[in-house]
Amino acid sequence: MTAGSRRCIVVSTLAEACFYADHGYDDILYAYSVPFDKVEQCAVLAERLSLFQVLLDHRDALDQLRKRPLTRGLWHVWLKLDCANGRAGVLHSEPEALRLAQAIFESEGVELTGVYAHCGNTYSCKGVEQIHSVAQETTTLVLQFMEKLKAVGITCKSSIGSTPSCSQPISDMAKLSEVHPGNYVFYDVQQSVIGSCSLEDVAVRVLSRVIGHCPHRNQLLIDCGWTALSLDGAGKLPTGFAVIEGHPELRLLSMTQEHGRVEPLLGQLDYSQYPLGTLLTIIPYHACATAMMHPVYYIHSAGRLVGKWIPTRGW
Repeated sequence: MTAGSRRCIVVSTLAEACFYADHGYDDILYAYSVPFDKVEQCAVLAERLSLFQVLLDHRDALDQLRKRPLTRGLWHVWLKLDCANGRAGVLHSEPEALRLAQAIFESEGVELTGVYAHCGNTYSCKGVEQIHSVAQETTTLVLQFMEKLKAVGITCKSSIGSTPSCSQPISDMAKLSEVHPGNYVFYDVQQSVIGSCSLEDVAVRVLSRVIGHCPHRNQLLIDCGWTALSLDGAGKLPTGFAVIEGHPELRLLSMTQEHGRVEPLLGQLDYSQYPLGTLLTIIPYHACATAMMHPVYYIHSAGRLVGKWIPTRGW
């Protein structure tokens, strides 16, 4: 995914940044509004790597970087814009956005590397047309802001990112410097509902076994609770919290910490079809939340186990 290089990678935690730095990556963007208690850790990485980049959306964060000048090189800073997503970022239409960009640009020991907007509002879309509408709005707002910067003598990179927008791109995105999707590594049921992919594109599964028959409730009990899937997806799918692959007749009705309750969409369960020990393959609603629940990922290809990945934990 990095074209065979060990550059151009985006992380959301410093634990991830340290992992990649320890394994030879030297061009890393920490795409999270820089926490004040982690400025020193960021400085260590910035002084160690060829290019370590941080992100901010407030003058106080810029002041924190100024108070910790690097012994080697510059702070490489992306300005986070809010372009109608409503999460992090200085609002694109506020005069402070341009003033903050100018302050970064003019600060000693600091470089304005780029402008970054996350179009996470694509996650409320249903279908390609809606995805295109949000992606177009975000891209247009970022490009308009770049023109404002150009008018005051500032040039830098531009970027947007979300899995839906990058999976169903619009032509104007070619005018941006970079795009930064994340979930697309695995995809999930949520992305198939949005329109980013088909269910067949989803590359993550959780295996669970039937551990109980509950005929008085017309349910199966499985060894997959919310600690294996998360509670994302509640009330959003006709099949419950996830999709049980190969069993469109089943619904994952509810979960406790270690147990899942499965029931039929219609009629009575035929328990002879699901003896105790039966493996059920679950496609998660939200792969990011599910993946964080597990200490190892087993990698399969053509039905064969070909390796395993150990995820990085912590922040």
